[in-house]
Amino acid sequence: MPKTYCLAFTGASGMPYGIRLLECLLEAGCNVQLLYSQVAQVVARQEMALELPARASDTQACLRERFAALPGKLEVYGREEWFAPVASGSNPPQAMVVCPCTMGTLASIAQGLASNLIERAADVVLKEGRKLVLVPRETPFSAIHLENMLRLARAGAVILPPNPGFYHHPKSVDDLVDFVVARILDQLDVPHALMQRWGAGESAP
Repeated sequence: MPKTYCLAFTGASGMPYGIRLLECLLEAGCNVQLLYSQVAQVVARQEMALELPARASDTQACLRERFAALPGKLEVYGREEWFAPVASGSNPPQAMVVCPCTMGTLASIAQGLASNLIERAADVVLKEGRKLVLVPRETPFSAIHLENMLRLARAGAVILPPNPGFYHHPKSVDDLVDFVVARILDQLDVPHALMQRWGAGESAP
């Protein structure tokens, strides 16, 4: 049975990571429940010339067409759609990823505010003992940012800043994006072939 993952886009820079992750999850046959903030709409337009309409149903139609996703494989929910499955611990996803994740969203999740569906979904995943992966795109980090990350790590969340390596000799920005997305997919136990793993194919000395 396909696994279901919740993916949230927030208003930090780094939308190519989130869109590529969505593409890879769908290609792997996973079910995806997508959430996005209002500022994520601005970032998607700025960084990728991608329109995420205000209405979740319109975004769902656009992204299903873009990724040739069958109905049921990609469901998009509005920020105040409290009857969405992700709003309740009775129907949590296998895991949730917030990518990219703003410091504001991270702080709200750390404090358990649950004032919108993204924050509530993250709260549900944590309380139900499922994996929560946060991809914070900010630099430098202040002491407040670091304290919030530590609080979340102690609560069981995975803090995965989008810091690409260079040992795979990237040739393009897409290679750097795939490096980070590969690390996220590893956390979700989703198979992929985005890059050669460390030590694979190396001859013995």
